Formats: sequence, C-alpha cells, structure tokens
Amino acid sequence: MSTVSQVSTASLTRAGYRRAERYLAERDRVLGAVIAAHGRCGLAASQREDPFTALVESIVGQQLSAKAAATIYRRVLALLPNGGPPAPGPILAVPEADLRAAGLSRAKIAYVRDLAARVRDGDVRLDAIEALEDAAVIAELTRVKGIGRWTAEMFLMFRLHRPDVLPIGDLGIVNAIRRAYALRKPPSAARLEKIAEPWRPYRSVACWYLWRTLDAVPGK
Repeated sequence: MSTVSQVSTASLTRAGYRRAERYLAERDRVLGAVIAAHGRCGLAASQREDPFTALVESIVGQQLSAKAAATIYRRVLALLPNGGPPAPGPILAVPEADLRAAGLSRAKIAYVRDLAARVRDGDVRLDAIEALEDAAVIAELTRVKGIGRWTAEMFLMFRLHRPDVLPIGDLGIVNAIRRAYALRKPPSAARLEKIAEPWRPYRSVACWYLWRTLDAVPGK
C-alpha cells in the first residue's frame, strides 16, 4: 500500500529540496528536529541516471546489502560491451550462465530479462516515463516481473525526484514514525497517512529524513 501524488509530473530541483526542508520544518515540530539533526536532504544528490540503468541496478540490489549489490552490479556491467551502461539488447545477449556466475539468482535473471525484452519491444516505454503522473509510473513499472510497488516508489523518489511519495508499506518508515512520534505500537496505514498529511506536497523528502533516523535509507 502506498500514497502517491495523482497529478504531479514535476521533479524537485536542488532549490526545491531546500524549500521542502524549510516547509517541513515549519509544518511539523518533530520532523523539524530530525531535519536539524541530519542536515541537507540527500535525495538532492541521488543519481539522475537513465531509467533502464536505474531499474536494472534496482533489481540487482533487491534484498541485498548495498556492498553486495554494488559488487554484483559491477560484475554484470563487466559482461556488457565496454563495461556498460546496461541496454536491452546487450543484456539479453549475455548467457544466463554468465549472469549466474556474476552473482544473479535465476529469479533476478528472469526479472532483468523481462524488463529488457519489454523495453526492447516497446511494451514498457521508459523513454516517455518522465511525462507520466506518479500513479501511472507505478502502473507501468509493475507490469515488469520482479518490479513491485515498493521498487516503483523508490524509482519515483530517487530517480524521478518526485516530491510527494509516501511508501506506507515500507517497514523502515513505519518504524521511524513510531520512534520519532513516540507511539506505543506501529501506526496503522490510516494513522500514518494522518501523521503525514501536513507534509504534503513533500512527503518524499519527509520519508528520506525518517529513514535517516534509522540509518536505513534505501540504497545507501
């Protein structure tokens, strides 16, 4: 379950992140203290790499530590012409045995190949994805095997820099809110949305700060 903006296609700029920090600090005393403790929002520095590369890297890194994910991703890139970057044709041309030797599971090989085939065949249009509204981006990406709602939400936040994504199903966010707001038990989806309501239209930025309180920013 998640809450995303239904209409926004705008990306936050570095100046926009600064406005978001000020806005959130003014609207929420608890979040303001978190922002003061952790400084500038690191989302502003996250890579704006091409969508296919970002998704391949995301699939490779699923359920792995950042260090393990980076190692395997480098091995995958080494299998591609000139060491990458990833592209549908070259990815599909790599033998499964080589991908397995690089450290990819059979499931992740299937996911990466499904993504590559869909992009190659025009079934998933990554070249036009930045023009889609947030909910439409999620709908488009989750057609690919191995890309669920959470991965699509992270793509919105870290690759497209969309400002108003609230990944309600993220356990880190649930735990961070429970800790920051001194709740006796994990918040329900309804309570989490109520707490996050004052953060609109910058819920993505608020979530980054909440992850930082656990030192658990995705991909960090």
